[in-house]
Amino acid sequence: MSSALKETVGRYGIWSVGLRAEDPARRTEIGEAAAELEELGYGTAWLGGSSAAHHAVPLLETTSRLAVGTSIQSIWQYEADASAAAFAEVEAAHPGRFVLGLGVSHAKLADQYRRPYSALVAYLDALDEAGVPAGRRVLAALGPKTLELSRDRAAGAVPYLVTPEHTARAREILGEAPLLAPEFKVVLETDPARARALARDSLAMYLALPNYTNSFLRLGFTEDDLASGGSDRLVDALYAWGDEDGIRARIDTFFEAGADHVAIQVVDGGTRDAQPREAWRRLATLLA
Repeated sequence: MSSALKETVGRYGIWSVGLRAEDPARRTEIGEAAAELEELGYGTAWLGGSSAAHHAVPLLETTSRLAVGTSIQSIWQYEADASAAAFAEVEAAHPGRFVLGLGVSHAKLADQYRRPYSALVAYLDALDEAGVPAGRRVLAALGPKTLELSRDRAAGAVPYLVTPEHTARAREILGEAPLLAPEFKVVLETDPARARALARDSLAMYLALPNYTNSFLRLGFTEDDLASGGSDRLVDALYAWGDEDGIRARIDTFFEAGADHVAIQVVDGGTRDAQPREAWRRLATLLA
């Protein structure tokens, strides 16, 4: 089943909060963006933020091949039975194209946050009982235990804000079969000061979340790297910037480390819900 999912998601995807919207007035805009992503050759659109199956519908309705995944759906925001019902509805209308990405979010963002690993296991138990296939769900896994759960109870992992070193470690834990689809941030800027400034603006919110800072420390970064908006070493590891050849080479390092798919997030200083479509076009040419 994991091999089928790998084929479905393709080699490259776009990660964007701007492809998820609650406002019905944006359905046309989002559908048009999705249709262009498919035409540009991307395999998957990953819906950033705490997204759910209903957010995928405008994209699925305007495309014929594009896979659409949640990255991620918070287990605290959507009950398992409702999630299973929504999955079944989308699957009936668009068979094989929706990927349910799940995660435990963060204590600062979820009031009911408690024993996150146990809660995730219970959530997966409920999805099993409701008939949501393990081969169509993936987990936002950073640490070893959740990566093992991605291997044993899902089709793989969609780690966020990671490095190729994390990808190599994750592949060792997952083995060859499961999908490994890290998210990676790209700044289409050649000036080092400007690129790092944009990256630090993006990184600031994550440096306040222990799930990510603990992950950085496991990867060998230090408390000094986490201070003052992040060291150049941390920023340069988490964000690709520079000329197009250099950015392409940085993306390729994830595949060399064992990734099956890379979900690319454009960082350009715009609002989180923007759709940087010109940048997506540039990336498509770069990746072709």
